[in-house]
Amino acid sequence: MAKINDLAKKLCLNGIEYKPFGEMAIIVRGASPRPIKKYVTDHVDGVNWIKIGDVKPGSKYITDVAEKITMEGAQKSRFVKEGDFILSNSMSFGRPYIMKTQGCIHDGWLSISNFSNYYIPDFLYYLLSSNKYQDIMKQKASFSGAVQNLNADIVRELPMPIVPLEVQQEIVRILDQFTELTAELTAELTARKKQFTFYQTALFQQPPNATVKYLDEISENCDNLRKPVTSGNRIKGNYPYYGASGIVDYVDNYIFDGDYLLVSEDGANLLARSTPIAFSITGKNWVNNHAHVLHFEEYATRRYVEFYLNAMDLSPYVTGGAQPKLNQKNLNRIPILLPPLPEQRRIVSILDRFDALCNDLTSGLPAEIAARQKQYEYYRDKLLTFPERKS
Repeated sequence: MAKINDLAKKLCLNGIEYKPFGEMAIIVRGASPRPIKKYVTDHVDGVNWIKIGDVKPGSKYITDVAEKITMEGAQKSRFVKEGDFILSNSMSFGRPYIMKTQGCIHDGWLSISNFSNYYIPDFLYYLLSSNKYQDIMKQKASFSGAVQNLNADIVRELPMPIVPLEVQQEIVRILDQFTELTAELTAELTARKKQFTFYQTALFQQPPNATVKYLDEISENCDNLRKPVTSGNRIKGNYPYYGASGIVDYVDNYIFDGDYLLVSEDGANLLARSTPIAFSITGKNWVNNHAHVLHFEEYATRRYVEFYLNAMDLSPYVTGGAQPKLNQKNLNRIPILLPPLPEQRRIVSILDRFDALCNDLTSGLPAEIAARQKQYEYYRDKLLTFPERKS
């Protein structure tokens, strides 16, 4: 930070000049040949067709595409070259991306080109991604139904700072360090999650001295105590109100007090498994009739069963197509390969450590990533705030 401060004092002592973005770059909207299906091709000579879905999550680059269009379709679209920017003007609203390939863009994109006399691409990326410019674009965008639309004139009118290239380079260097650290932590989290899945599968395959048990043999089912309350009849309070996939609301009263395992009773997640279908809860709470409520005498058994259910394929026990359901009868048919209590504790101890590392929002890798992201955003916005030169 010392170097950037020295550069700012040397090169930006009297402030920075601002100009409308359209005076420093060419900004135009993409175009869509219609019907697009007519122009999609798998021919080797096809032109890259760049869609929102081609953007990798968290990336600032577009490196490859999923589809190509014919030359006829390309002539009815908007061509962008490597090094240009494209800016989403509706879906994934206002997000800038640097082209690392070339191709054609539809009318859901704006193209930004011919800015090299004023901006380093990575600096421009950080600038357009900053809270300041994201907020300006959101405030000025128009609405079409529930979708915000960002037309080219709005982007052309953005007041942009003319920052010395030396300062741009140093800001990029600093912010790149933050993004690289976040990327490393994210890669570490991905690796740990794979490791977690591996151990979870391995530990449950043949636990020593295990016997098959069923849930009604090792837990008390408390479904009869559940009480659904429609949203209009709930009174706001401090007690969590649980449904099939977690907390739905907070209410002013509770019906359960203690440690329980909730298992999804219905919903698409029973088959999609995008979130855990078994999850532990503790303390005073309310549960509706979309989650089974199980009480165990031992912490280790409850957590063992929680990990076990989340690791296994439950589709043979789920009924219904459009409305998947795991009823109590089928829940009690699920065989649990359960070892003696000491082995349960050993397995749970291992998996608890992985679970905390991968999922804990207060002390695990997700917490570290969130903290680094906040730090990055703080320094990004601080570094990209330039006092305007007085005329």
